[in-house]
Parts: sequence; C-alpha cells; structure tokens
Amino acid sequence: MFEIGADIALMLAAAAFVSGFVDSIAGGGGLITVPALLLAGFPPVTVLGTNKLQGLFGSGSATIAYAAAGHVDLRRQLPAAALSLAGAVLGAALATILPGEILRAALPFLLVAIALYFAFKPALGDIDRAERLKPAIFTAVIVPAIGFYDGVFGPGTGSFFMLAYVGLAGFGVLKATAHTKLLNFASNIGGFAAFALFGAVAWKVGILMGIAQFAGARVGASLAMKNGARLIKPLLVTTCTLLALRLAFDPQNPLYQLFSG
Repeated sequence: MFEIGADIALMLAAAAFVSGFVDSIAGGGGLITVPALLLAGFPPVTVLGTNKLQGLFGSGSATIAYAAAGHVDLRRQLPAAALSLAGAVLGAALATILPGEILRAALPFLLVAIALYFAFKPALGDIDRAERLKPAIFTAVIVPAIGFYDGVFGPGTGSFFMLAYVGLAGFGVLKATAHTKLLNFASNIGGFAAFALFGAVAWKVGILMGIAQFAGARVGASLAMKNGARLIKPLLVTTCTLLALRLAFDPQNPLYQLFSG
C-alpha cells in the first residue's frame, strides 16, 4: 500500500500518535513528526507538505473535542479562523522570497521567552483575566499575523497563539488551548492547500499518520480538559524548550553555522 516498509510505516504512525497527544495540549507536535518524516527519507519539501496534511487530523480532532465540551464556540470564532487560514495561505505563497534565515535564527530565542513566561507567571490558571487588547483588534491583527507565520515557517505556531490568547486576550489556559487548536487547524488548512497545489504531499503516508494523529489528539484533549493548567503549563514549557533546542542546533540555523565554524 505504501512506498515504505511496514516498520517505517509503524514508526511514523507511532510518532503521529504521540505528536497528536502533545500538540492537542501544548502545541509543538511538529517537533516529533518532522524529524520522523525526514528519517523516513522524504525530501524536505514533501516533509513539510505531508506534515501539514497529517496535522490537519490532529488539530481537527482536538478542535472537535474542545468544542463538544463547550470550551470554544465554533460559530463565533469562524471570522478568526478564516483570517488565520488567509494569513497562512499568504505566508505559504510568499515563503520562497522571505528571509527564512532570520526566522530560523530568532525563533529559538522567542520560544525560550514563551517558556519562561509560562513557567514564571504565577497567576496563570484556567480563570479568564482582564483583556489587554480589544477582541476586534486581536482578531483582525494578531490572528492573521500568526497564521501568516505558520504559512511561512511553522514551528511554534501553537505556542504563539497560546501566548497571544493568555497575554493579550486574557483567556485562561484551558480556554486559550481550545481556541488555539481551532486557529491552528485553520492555518494548517491554508498551508496544506498551498503545498498540495505544488504536489509536495505524500498522501498515503499523510493519511496513515493523520489517523494516528487524530486518536492521539483526542486522548490529549481529554486529559487537558480534566487537568487544565496543571497539565498544560508544564507540558507547554517543556515543549517550547525542546523545540527551541532542536531549532538552535539545526544545521540549517545561521547561528549554528556561525558558531560551529
């Protein structure tokens, strides 16, 4: 059925399940699936496109779970989701001419800053706080900007949405997680559409991983709703830190190339 062996297919499915579990709670699932696809021997562009396809299943699964439990109103959030999608389409379209090296160099520092924010901000919990930005401005400016980033580059998108919802919209951690999954699902659609248009998707592998990702995300979302900030905060901090380390030591990172000689 697949152009890869059964052992590789099983490894990719397992990676997708774990990725879906982690991503539904704290984001950063690509930290697991992108290296797995690279190890399986897929070209980098195909890796990105296939990762977007399988990621749709996970973010969609988590969105359904959170919406069914009343943590996000899908109808009220449709405009924000549409802007996230549009931003991702635009970002993916412009990805070839934007300075990706600058993003690679800066992103580890941004992720460490997010990890420190959630680690040392003592008042963070599941209770909403005062908003710092009007909802209309948040939706019109912040949402498409992060969606645009997801289309251009991608890693850490869920963490940026989380930070925006908690720090600017005043959402509690669980509510922020639920809304993050919806907007991440929308931006995944936009990015995936662009990659699919250029034929950079391994469909069979992406669907196999997607099924496993769907299951993992459902388990993760269920645990997040039961435990709230007690589970989400430490996992978010850990995920941001690991993703920052992975990106900092990526041979494609300009800073890594500079200091490694």
